Amino acid sequence: MRYSELGGKEIINLDNGERMGVVGQSDLVIDSKTGSIESIIVPHTGMLKIGRKKDDVMIPWKSIRKIGSEMIIVEQMEEGEER
Repeated sequence: MRYSELGGKEIINLDNGERMGVVGQSDLVIDSKTGSIESIIVPHTGMLKIGRKKDDVMIPWKSIRKIGSEMIIVEQMEEGEER
C-alpha cells in the first residue's frame, strides 16, 4: 500500500469507537534501517500545531487491527489498562 492511499483515512479506536484523527494530518515514525513504519503520531487537535505536543497520541504500528477503504481501526489501550 502506498502512503498516498493511507492519506485520507480516518483513524478509529476499536475500544471506544472514537475518531482519533486522519493519517494525512499525522506523522509517521519510520525505522531508518529497515524502512518499516514503527508508529503513527496523531496530533492533538488544537489551534497551534508546532512540534510534537504532550497531548499527541503515538499509535504503535502493531496496534493497527484493520485497514479498510475509508478508515484504519486501531486497538489503543489507555494507560494502566490491561488485556
